[in-house]
Amino acid sequence: MELLKSFLRSVFFRNLAIAVLILTLFITGIMYWLDYLTNHNQKILVPDLSKKTLSEVNKLLSEKQMSYIVMDSANFNPDYPRFSVIDQTPKPGSFVKENRKIYLTINPSDFGDVTVPNVVQKTYRQAEPTLKSMGFIIGDTLYQKNIGRDVVLEIQFKGKKINPGEKLKKTSKIDLILGDGSGQL
Repeated sequence: MELLKSFLRSVFFRNLAIAVLILTLFITGIMYWLDYLTNHNQKILVPDLSKKTLSEVNKLLSEKQMSYIVMDSANFNPDYPRFSVIDQTPKPGSFVKENRKIYLTINPSDFGDVTVPNVVQKTYRQAEPTLKSMGFIIGDTLYQKNIGRDVVLEIQFKGKKINPGEKLKKTSKIDLILGDGSGQL
């Protein structure tokens, strides 16, 4: 027992206790400093900005001490007004700290232009998925006398012939002139 008491009174354990105490105070001080520096427990609710214009967004976010950055404009979505917010990060209902930037995706003014692919002399079965994947809508299919059955002879837009490589708005309605397979040119 005397040995244990003398051992506990030794310089090593006294220095160890002082080091533990200083380390504990240092870590506690760092934690309080980080709480202050990072505004710990401060929360601002992110508003829903969808379908709002940039002027409305600017007013709403400045009241909440937030800012925004327009990241991109997406493909035109007719369900949203032109130049309005389609998507945002962080999502509505999230909690953030003050001066947080909200990243916005904006609806452009109209559908973008798409290059008409070359589907002339291809079958309707080949042409249809190609045109639909580009965003075009297939309108009427008209038949002309031709040796090839269901072969695309011509592409029309609003009654005018369109050549492959020309640009049209996405979701344009395209009519196709197909061969009837009658064996006559």
